[in-house]
Amino acid sequence: MSLLVPLYVHPAEDPGAWHRLITGAARTHAVVLNPASGPGTAPDPAYTAAARALRAAGAQLLGYVDTDYGTRDRAEITEEARRHRDWYRTDGCFLDRVTATPAGLPACRRLVRELRRQGAGTVVFNPGVHPAPGYVRLADLTVTFEGHWSTYVSAFTRPSWIARQPPERLCHLVYGVPAALVPLAVRTATERGAGVCGPVTGEGPNPWAALTPALTWANGVRS
Repeated sequence: MSLLVPLYVHPAEDPGAWHRLITGAARTHAVVLNPASGPGTAPDPAYTAAARALRAAGAQLLGYVDTDYGTRDRAEITEEARRHRDWYRTDGCFLDRVTATPAGLPACRRLVRELRRQGAGTVVFNPGVHPAPGYVRLADLTVTFEGHWSTYVSAFTRPSWIARQPPERLCHLVYGVPAALVPLAVRTATERGAGVCGPVTGEGPNPWAALTPALTWANGVRS
C-alpha cells in the first residue's frame, strides 16, 4: 500500500489529523501541501511547522498548484511551485487539473522541463482521468482516476495501453468510500494497476478535508 495524501484542511482547524499524518508519514508515498489553493501570498507558520515535522518523519512533500486544464500562464505555475519550495521546502509539485488531450501535451512538456530546471524532483499530474499516453511518460506519477467510490466500482474503465505502465507511475484518488470499505478500495486500486492510491471517506465540496483512514487501517483493522 502506497498512499498519496492530499489533506486540504488547515493544521489549526484539525491538528489531530495532522498529528496522525505526521505519525504515519513513513507509510506515505507523498503528502500534498495546499495552504491556500496553492502556496498563498506569504508563508503560513502552521504549514511551515507541519512541513518541518513531516520532513523529519520521512515524508515526501509536494506543493499543490492548479493548472486549470492548461489555461493558466506557465510563469504563474512555476512561480507558485517556487514559493512552495522556498517556504515549505517541498520536494516537487502536485499539478492539479492537468489537461489530458494530445493537443495539450507540448505545453505540458515545456512546463515540466521548466519545473525540473527550477529544482522539482518529483512532478505529479492530476488530470483525474486516463490522459493521452505521453503524459504518463512525462510525470513521475499520474492520477488516472479521481472520483466518487460509486463511480469507481460501477463505471471504471481503462485503455489497453495503461496495463503496460509501471504501477508505481499510476495513482487513483477515490472519495466517498464507506469507512468499512477503505481496505477494499486500496486492494481495488492495486488490482487495477495503480501502485499508489488515496481513498478517503469525505464527500464534496472538499472530500480531502479529512485524513484517509487507510493511513491507520491495515486489512480492515485499525492499527
